[in-house]
This record gives sequence, C-alpha cells and structure tokens, in this order.
Amino acid sequence: MTTATEAAGAPAPGALDGDVGFMLGVVFRSYLKAADAATAGLPGGHRGRHVLSAAVQNEAHSQSALAQRLGIDKTVMTYLLDDLVGAGLVERQPDPADRRNRRIVATAHGRETLAEVDRRMLLTEDHVLGCLDDDERAALRGLLGRLATHVNHIDPVADTCALVEDIGNRG
Repeated sequence: MTTATEAAGAPAPGALDGDVGFMLGVVFRSYLKAADAATAGLPGGHRGRHVLSAAVQNEAHSQSALAQRLGIDKTVMTYLLDDLVGAGLVERQPDPADRRNRRIVATAHGRETLAEVDRRMLLTEDHVLGCLDDDERAALRGLLGRLATHVNHIDPVADTCALVEDIGNRG
C-alpha cells in the first residue's frame, strides 16, 4: 500500500535522511529559484547582486581580485561588469594606488537598487528558512559561514567554470 507522500512522488520517509548532498541540494535549489525571482531585472541576477554588494561595501578593489573572490571566470566578470556599468549601477574607476587597475565603484543608483534587491532577498530567506526560528537561523548562518571558510581554505575555487569542468571530468 502506498502512502499519499509516495503517491505524490516524494521519497519515502527516511529514504535520504542524513544524506548531506541531498539535503544541501534541496535547500540550494529552493534558495536559487527564489533568489532568481528576487534578482530578476538585475544584470547577472544573483551574481550581479554579489558584485554590486562588493562595490557598495568598497570590497571591489580590482576586477581581477573580485572575480577570484566570487569564483567567477575573468571573462565572464568582464561581461557582467559591462552589463552593470551599462545599467548605471557601477563604474570602473582608476585605482589611485595602481593606475593599471580599475576599482569597481557603486553609483547612487546602484546603492538604491541594491537596497531594493536586498529587501527582496530578505523575503527569499524568510521563504526558504521559514521553518526556523531566529536562533536557528543565526546558528545556521554561523555554521554555514564556518563551513564555507573551511571548504574554501582546503579547496579554493577561483573559477566556478573550472569547478564544473573538473566535476564533469570525474564522472
């Protein structure tokens, strides 16, 4: 006899309990779908948000360093920045310390846009993390931050395109 859950196509209870990859995948897919909706209209979507956020926080010291920090291929970063510049959200300015480099600086319009996108991203987080109370959310953020730092330290990903290619070559 099948249960309503099994009939609906959901796995039987316990079938994947404890499988970290499965659980991360479920959460990631839900988050990404909601994040894509929250960043709709922003050049580069959630990647564009990360670039814009780094520019607003004055963390975009150079295009190359930003690409490495965010794990974005340098060529992809160039096109993404072109789109953000074209939308009037950021500017490339000469770095006073090294005129060969260009700093990525948010415009006033970019700051306003990021504030609105961040507001929508809070709704996204509420949607995805809705079953967790404030203490659980804080604990999750702390654990994910610690895990991300650890993983990036032992196996830094300078280029997500190379990571995908590497994973494909393993299979």
